[in-house]
Amino acid sequence: MLTRIHNDERGLLFKEGNYIKTLKPGKHLLSTFLGHELIRMDLNKPFLTSKNLNLFIKDESLLAELTVVEVKDYEICLHYEDNLLIEVLKPGRYAFWNVLKIHEFRLIDTRNPVPNEEFQQSLFTNLKLQGYYFAFQVENHEAGLLYFNGVFQSTLKPGKYYFWAGVITTNVVKIDLRQQQLDINGQELMTEDKITLRLNFTSQYKIIDPIKVMEIKNYQEQIYILLQLSLREYIGSLKLDELLQKKQEIGDFVLSKLKEKSSTFGIEYTFAGVKDIILPGEIKDILNLVLIAEKKAQANIITRREETASTRSLLNTAKLMEENPTLYRLKELEYIEKISEKVNSISLSSSGGILEQLSTIVNLKK
Repeated sequence: MLTRIHNDERGLLFKEGNYIKTLKPGKHLLSTFLGHELIRMDLNKPFLTSKNLNLFIKDESLLAELTVVEVKDYEICLHYEDNLLIEVLKPGRYAFWNVLKIHEFRLIDTRNPVPNEEFQQSLFTNLKLQGYYFAFQVENHEAGLLYFNGVFQSTLKPGKYYFWAGVITTNVVKIDLRQQQLDINGQELMTEDKITLRLNFTSQYKIIDPIKVMEIKNYQEQIYILLQLSLREYIGSLKLDELLQKKQEIGDFVLSKLKEKSSTFGIEYTFAGVKDIILPGEIKDILNLVLIAEKKAQANIITRREETASTRSLLNTAKLMEENPTLYRLKELEYIEKISEKVNSISLSSSGGILEQLSTIVNLKK
């Protein structure tokens, strides 16, 4: 039987199931009587057969036209064809025809998840690489803590990072470095004079050492407890009246206590202060009564002071008028002026002057 092998083909010749040789392009005479069997191979496709690859790579003439790559268990392989990435090879042995195309391979050891510096990050945009790497974005206000298999490696600055997926478990914990706020609302506290009140308190802080923060389990909860203890210590040492007078000093005391723990927590405390002091209803009523009484007493004092001043002024005026008739006369004219403003009409006789008659009217009323 005459068969033809084309330029983009090769033929694998078998005799009674055993590989004999590779047939190049041209015409070949095969005999089924002799047990010949031909498998046509397309040079544009990978070298794939149901037979073990080791049967063929012993043929030096065939091996010269093949590129064989072996990917270990901890590796992946980037397969380039004519300088284009076409696929990612998983662990195994592969063979490709190198007659019509140029095949290049880049082995990646996933035991080191960090890509080499010369590795172009733009390559990670290739869809063929999806699932073979992890990507982490660290924002401008964050710090990233890099862990391999749960072991801390380094602190990452803001940016985008890529790591190979493989035998190493990669994780990046992102820590927010912006100023944060922690509130205590409705905290019940007791003063020195055994009065129970509720307090709304706020504090502000920011993380300055992300590594130390990660060494503390539930650091926010521990800060919360530290705030509670500091408030109890200060409130319990004051009576209610003293507490209300020193309301602004509570924040300063608590802030000083927090700063003593700054180095332990890796946190910088920037502010602490009281938002509200909520008193029990009966205490509030008592304070309101005391306030009303104080205000009434102040009002009475002011009223007495004004009455005394007014009486003293009248006495001084009377003494001056007694000693000075002209001043007395001017005061009469002042009263006449005031009367005139409030009277619609005044009837006068023809006898005497106007001032004399008005003066007579005033004297009659007296």
